[in-house]
Amino acid sequence: MSANIKVTKVEKALIKRLVAHYRTKQEFIEVMLGQLSKAILGSPKLMAHVHSTKTRIKDPEHLEDKLLRKLIEAKAKNRKFTITEKNLLYRINDLAGFRILHLHTEQIVSIDRELRAVFDEYRFPLYETPRARTWDDESRDFFQKCGIETVKSPTMYTSVHYVVESNSSTKATCEIQVRTLAEELWGEVDHTMNYPHECSVTSCREQIKVLARVTSSCSRLVDSIFRSYESGE
Repeated sequence: MSANIKVTKVEKALIKRLVAHYRTKQEFIEVMLGQLSKAILGSPKLMAHVHSTKTRIKDPEHLEDKLLRKLIEAKAKNRKFTITEKNLLYRINDLAGFRILHLHTEQIVSIDRELRAVFDEYRFPLYETPRARTWDDESRDFFQKCGIETVKSPTMYTSVHYVVESNSSTKATCEIQVRTLAEELWGEVDHTMNYPHECSVTSCREQIKVLARVTSSCSRLVDSIFRSYESGE
């Protein structure tokens, strides 16, 4: 349906203005991400459960593509496209991204607790309820027992997402993703093949689905290893 949606010259010009506005605010986004990074990395209680971290600022070309997709989606659903220069920095949650990688699934309990403590201490308000995006029923049950809201992922994706607001007078948001190293492997392969547009090679799409199941099994094996190690059995 969206393939038949026409984008007008006026709408294309709007997208260009939004991207241009983002370019003028990239330094601010970098400062915000730097502040958040220092707060997270400066928490010994949190970092005790973390294997490694990554940060990134959204590429302007990728933002343009994302805004265009959102515009087309809005038109397909007969909805108004409501992103403006005034709300861009907080309506698009992943202009700044922070990723936390950990070894085994149960570490999310401590990571969630300590991450929220960091947000409180450094006054980074939660912009929305943290959610675990997962396709796996067993993973969904685990996150729900941990008190983390779950969302069924339309892809073979598993990660806990937090979105926080800046603690500055200019309102902006940053997305924090928390996932295991095994899930990171799948995520990086899928991102390479399917972002910003889905891979057209059928065999690759099918193999990525298989990889998701393999990485899920890998996570379960790592979980089992750690449970055996901690119990001494």
